[in-house]
Amino acid sequence: MKNIKSYPDAKERTFTVRDLPKSERPRERLIEYGPERLTSAELLSIILNSGIKGESVIMISQKLIMQFGSLKGIMDASLEDLKQIKGLGEAKASKLKASFAIAKKVMEEIKSYENEKQSDRKKYNAVTSPEVIYEIIKTRIINFSKEHFFVISLDTRNNFIGIDEISVGTLTASLVHPRETFESAIKRHAAHIIIAHNHPSGETEPSEDDLKITKRLTEAGKIMGIEVLDHLIITDKSYLSFKEKFLM
Repeated sequence: MKNIKSYPDAKERTFTVRDLPKSERPRERLIEYGPERLTSAELLSIILNSGIKGESVIMISQKLIMQFGSLKGIMDASLEDLKQIKGLGEAKASKLKASFAIAKKVMEEIKSYENEKQSDRKKYNAVTSPEVIYEIIKTRIINFSKEHFFVISLDTRNNFIGIDEISVGTLTASLVHPRETFESAIKRHAAHIIIAHNHPSGETEPSEDDLKITKRLTEAGKIMGIEVLDHLIITDKSYLSFKEKFLM
């Protein structure tokens, strides 16, 4: 009689996400439905990847949530606290700490960005002159050897809403398209915009392309109901306003 190879007892097996039906595997569900549709336990199981003998990765993830109460509780737990959970060795606990550290850094970056936007709004409330725009723009340009094209969005009272960098590189009429120029203004619900770009040469005299771009965008603004109030050419030391020079 042939020896019949028996399957190991469930308590002796090491469970992985592959033991689940394909439609129930967290990674496949994330790909198909997006991370928003996954439970906290499913998201954790993707990071942990595998279980241990007798316990699936989903079970370990659920134990984590039960032990620490929430994802924030897991995030605040120390490496030693995490390692107390059966199935979490140093490697998996380290993965969790790294994942939550990344999430924390992202939130800090978002908060910093929001604070910067609020600071801009308070600092540059009503835009009353080209000097105000010049001060806003020149602090945003790190590399003056390249041309940076900006759109400054304003409300109906010319209060500063926000600033968006549209392109970096050589500025030509063919490269600066009304679609990209007005996209940010529409998203910000702007009533007016001011466009601006720098000249790496250090000269503020507008080129033929600068004049064409200004005319094209001004006409597009009239059609879209978003007035282009001015176009500034700036350098690290000075600026030129098309409005002040009667070029628009």
